[in-house]
Amino acid sequence: MSGSPPDDSGSGNGEGSSSRAPRPATVEDDVSSDADDGLLSTDPLDSSLPDRVSFKRKQKAATGFSVPRFVSSPLSAGGSGASTRHASPLPSRPFPRASRGLLFSARNDAAHDSTDAILSYLDAPGDAGTHLQDAKDAGALDWYVEGPGRRVGYDDLTAIDWIFEYAKERQRLRVLLANSAGLFGHLRQLADASQIWIVLILTGIAVGAIAAFIDVTSDWLADLKTGYCSNVRDGGRFYLNKAFCCWGYEELAQCADWKSWGTALHVPSKAGGWVVEFIFFVLFSMLFAACASVLVSVYAIYAKHSGIPEIKTVLGGFIIRRFMGAWTLLIKSLGLCLSVASGLWLGKEGPLVHVACCCANLFMKMFENINGNEARKREVLSAAAAAGISVAFGSPIGGVLFSLEQLSYYFPDKTMWQSFVCAMVGAVTLQAFNPFRTGKLVMYQVTYHTGWHGFEMIPFALLGILGGLYGGFFIKLNMKVAEWRRSSTLFRGPVLEVLIIAFITAVVNFPIKFMRAQASELVYILFAECVDLQDDQLGLCKSGKANTGVIVLLVVSALLGFCLASVTFGLQLPAGIILPSMAIGALYGRAVGLIIEVWQRNHPNFLPFTYCEPDVACITPGTYAIIGAASALGGATRMTVSIVVIMFELTGALTYVLPIMIAVMISKWVGDALTRRRGIYEAWIHFNGYPFLDNRDELDSSSRIPDVPVAQTYTRIEDLVVITATGHSIRTLQALLSQHPFRGFPVIDNPRDARLLGYIARGELGFALGSALAPPRGLALDTEARFAHQPLSDPAASLDLRPWMDQTPITLNARASLQLTVNMFQRLGLRYVLFTERGGLRGLLTKKDVWIIISGAEEAGGEVDAIGVGALRDESRGSEERGLLGGVDAEEDGDEAEGRREGVR
Repeated sequence: MSGSPPDDSGSGNGEGSSSRAPRPATVEDDVSSDADDGLLSTDPLDSSLPDRVSFKRKQKAATGFSVPRFVSSPLSAGGSGASTRHASPLPSRPFPRASRGLLFSARNDAAHDSTDAILSYLDAPGDAGTHLQDAKDAGALDWYVEGPGRRVGYDDLTAIDWIFEYAKERQRLRVLLANSAGLFGHLRQLADASQIWIVLILTGIAVGAIAAFIDVTSDWLADLKTGYCSNVRDGGRFYLNKAFCCWGYEELAQCADWKSWGTALHVPSKAGGWVVEFIFFVLFSMLFAACASVLVSVYAIYAKHSGIPEIKTVLGGFIIRRFMGAWTLLIKSLGLCLSVASGLWLGKEGPLVHVACCCANLFMKMFENINGNEARKREVLSAAAAAGISVAFGSPIGGVLFSLEQLSYYFPDKTMWQSFVCAMVGAVTLQAFNPFRTGKLVMYQVTYHTGWHGFEMIPFALLGILGGLYGGFFIKLNMKVAEWRRSSTLFRGPVLEVLIIAFITAVVNFPIKFMRAQASELVYILFAECVDLQDDQLGLCKSGKANTGVIVLLVVSALLGFCLASVTFGLQLPAGIILPSMAIGALYGRAVGLIIEVWQRNHPNFLPFTYCEPDVACITPGTYAIIGAASALGGATRMTVSIVVIMFELTGALTYVLPIMIAVMISKWVGDALTRRRGIYEAWIHFNGYPFLDNRDELDSSSRIPDVPVAQTYTRIEDLVVITATGHSIRTLQALLSQHPFRGFPVIDNPRDARLLGYIARGELGFALGSALAPPRGLALDTEARFAHQPLSDPAASLDLRPWMDQTPITLNARASLQLTVNMFQRLGLRYVLFTERGGLRGLLTKKDVWIIISGAEEAGGEVDAIGVGALRDESRGSEERGLLGGVDAEEDGDEAEGRREGVR
């Protein structure tokens, strides 16, 4: 039965199949009763199964401690009655690793489940007369097919089945526990449990080392724009940056080893030297930016942007192949060095999350138990993301909270502990490398010596309002630029656009001393107190009338930085927005602090200032800078708790936690009022069209979901492509797959009653048909294919597809509300839901459909009529390859392609 033209959001846009957590059938070779003998006497497999099959519950092993039991091994226990499971004599063809569904072997000859043997029998070639004594009486073969079905690897750009993955892990642990008796068994369990900790520790070490490399390399390249280190007096080397070249000097003017390009070219005049340095500054900026863009465009397109929107989508259950591969890690790391050194208004803090996840993904490949389970992989990635923020800010606790608040879709207690360990290892590794030779994990880590006064709450609240305004307008402007960039043909390539933006940025940055400095150096100078600045190159600590010019310059730099950051974020190179937001917030925060300082100095008798102590500095402008940075970061990302903790760990000043909390709270309120409660990362997820459903915004999403029956939104059976249980051949099913690009198909008994039997995903159906045609079975194209039990059918001359069909899909009544359906998708991480009435199929709703409904309701102000009934069948919607994924070659790299062919997942 077919309906309107196919698209990826109709019957299967989705995303494969989702299932209830099944109750796996336990088939044990226990002591059988007379009833078992009667049942097995009619079993057509009786001649091939000498061990009798029983459905009795397995007896629990004794829990008391005994030395013989503790030191015994599974192999030695077999003869003493401790284990009565025996290997089946049936030849077992090896299954794909994930196509076994919930049926796992114990990986030893004494632990094969009889169910595996029966499933292997169905796939094995042979004559019906040889294997079946009575092909007409096949009732005994019908019990094994109930369940979620066997699975193959997930297709690219589809969602995972959380319920199936966790059920598969529980079954694996159950088998491991049942076959881990004695000392060696306990060692096996210990080795299995330690795998995830090995991955996390290796990830923390790798991320710390990569962060140290990026810090040192980017600083050297950035200083190369203004000069180089020579061996004049103190043994300078070309590979040293300005800080290391002039180590030990209180003022830069005293350093003879550092040579500017004007001095190196022996330009005598000051004006001529300024021009030469300007030319070198612009050329190096353009060169570094172009190299970073070329690396990303040619070698690893997935390395562009910050990667946080994609990481958030992946942690939500989406599959993006090659996004966290080795090549992406290499290009991302090198590209960050070049991008940061170019002077563009971007940062490396956000992309370090992507780097950390790439490291974890590579280390997980060493352990099949973790790499073969998509749900466990996402738990590890959540912990790795915390390490990325930990090394970016020197904030292990802030990294854990960042992962919990901003990234993770599923974050149990064990993941929090794992995140903490990974973040701690990353911070310790970075501390061991000590890239700045100051003992600090980041350059802009500062310490404050004074407190704050009650009247300063008013300017702190003002900074919160400015941060919310910055975040709201930044997101709006950045999205407008991204839309224009996608539709405009002005630039003939992303590299040319990067070159133009780099040229404009360099020309604007060089004349203004606050913008010429690297972002990390600028943030440090703005955060620091004057007593801690040995060389005030930017003139922030001047007094008198000079302060007026500094304040104006700070405000102008903040405005120009806002415009440049809005245009830069989204270019095809590795770029983050966290550090630019902090720099912009620190600029206007320091300006406000200087204004309050001048005011207090000129009017000390003003009522609020009477609380200041005499002969002691009353206002600390650096504290206004860090509060302004927190407010800007909160306005742009809408994070709260993690920002407060990160800022606290940067300063170590518990006294300023309350002002930071107030500023961040106000900035979030103001930003939410401007941009529909959506931060910059959520805005990019929506812009790229990623099917991400946040399971933590229940109250927020409830107000946006139309209060209508789900029947008004799901794809009705009249518009679905469904498969009937009988009446098919391998040829007709292959034709169905070639004609319709849907991700899966509901299975019904007949077109008249439409009684739902299950759901089969496109990947499983294609794999099953290909396996049946290939040796050793070698069935003909006209072979009967069926999805229901047929007693008169010859199993050797027909293809039974029930093992590949999900017969326990998640279903809801067709009269359910849309709110309930959305909650099911959010809470359970479903891929699709089938709607029935009295057992008959009525419709289908996929994860991508729900995303479209929520997005359409947002645009329409919550009116479902504006979305339109039947909009989910709109052919113009196209595939899911959008945003970052658009235009990317779908060909997979070697190990992933091989995994797909073998049905790895």
